Amino acid sequence: MAKFYFKSSKKEEKHLVPSGRTIDFLLNYSKSLQVVEYSNLKFETILN
Repeated sequence: MAKFYFKSSKKEEKHLVPSGRTIDFLLNYSKSLQVVEYSNLKFETILN
């Protein structure tokens, strides 16, 4: 069973290069995300 899920990382090295649009989207999303903790709860809000 183990060999079905095992992939050698040597022959499948892929260097992903994100586009500028993707980087802008992630940066803007992280800037607008606000996480508030109250007791044992976390509230995530997107500020648009």
